[in-house]
Amino acid sequence: MSVDLTVLFRSLGLFAATAVAELLGCYLPLLWLTGKGSAWLILPASLSLVVFVWLLTLHPAASGRVYATYGAVYIVMAIIWLAVVDGVTPSWNDYVGVALALLGAGVIALGHRPA
Repeated sequence: MSVDLTVLFRSLGLFAATAVAELLGCYLPLLWLTGKGSAWLILPASLSLVVFVWLLTLHPAASGRVYATYGAVYIVMAIIWLAVVDGVTPSWNDYVGVALALLGAGVIALGHRPA
C-alpha cells in the first residue's frame, strides 16, 4: 500500500481550508445574532460560504468516503477554532472525540482499496 504524500498533504490542506470557510461562514452570522457584531457581517459570511461550496468542488471525488474524511478534518478544525477564536481550552473529551473522528475517517478512507 503506497501513499503519495504530496496528494495526501494537498488533500488535507484543501479539507482544512474548506472547514475554515465553513466555520467562518457560520461564525460571522452568530456574532451578529448575539449582538457582538453588525448585520454587515452577513456579507463576508455569505462570501465565505460561497468559497466553502466552491472548495467542495475541488475535492478529489464527490463521494461519501471523501466527505466522511472531510467531516473528521472539520471536527479537528472546529476544536482548533474553539481554542483560538473562542478562547476556550479544549477538554480531554474534545481530544478523545477528535482522535475517534480521525480514526474513523482513516478506517473509511484507507480501508477501502480497489482490488
